[in-house]
Amino acid sequence: MKKEKIKADQAKNLRKALKMEREKSDGYLSRLKYLQADFENYRKRMEKEIREAVQVSNEKLIVNLLNVIDELELALHSGRETENKQSILEGVEMTLRKMSSALEQEGLAKIKAVGETFDPGLHEIVMKVSTKEHDENVVIAEVRTGYMFRGKVIRTSIVKVATWLGVDS
Repeated sequence: MKKEKIKADQAKNLRKALKMEREKSDGYLSRLKYLQADFENYRKRMEKEIREAVQVSNEKLIVNLLNVIDELELALHSGRETENKQSILEGVEMTLRKMSSALEQEGLAKIKAVGETFDPGLHEIVMKVSTKEHDENVVIAEVRTGYMFRGKVIRTSIVKVATWLGVDS
């Protein structure tokens, strides 16, 4: 009889322990579901904030470029009505400076080329020029300007590079 009582007590204790573990497990599952929902809400909020930040940045760039368009339209209008070509050139130069400035504010930078040692990550050779006036592999002319955007090359410079091949010593 005593063994049966012990077994019954053990079974009762095991059921009680099992019940407590199930309650803990249910509690963990509930907390996990809340954390997962919180994380999903956070992720959605971050995605929305990023989209909004990109849109504000794009709007700022567009507004700056609209000013450039206004000036180009004014230059065209003036060009049609005047014989003074110098004023047209000055207007276009001013507009180009404004456009460059607007793009620089957004992170665009020209790649320095002339006088620099040729770098295949920044420059693309269009021609090698035999000369002793410059060190070998130095960029002596830029055919097309290259650009970096926020530290990343988005267009390489097209350049002419000095070489000593074929130059008399």
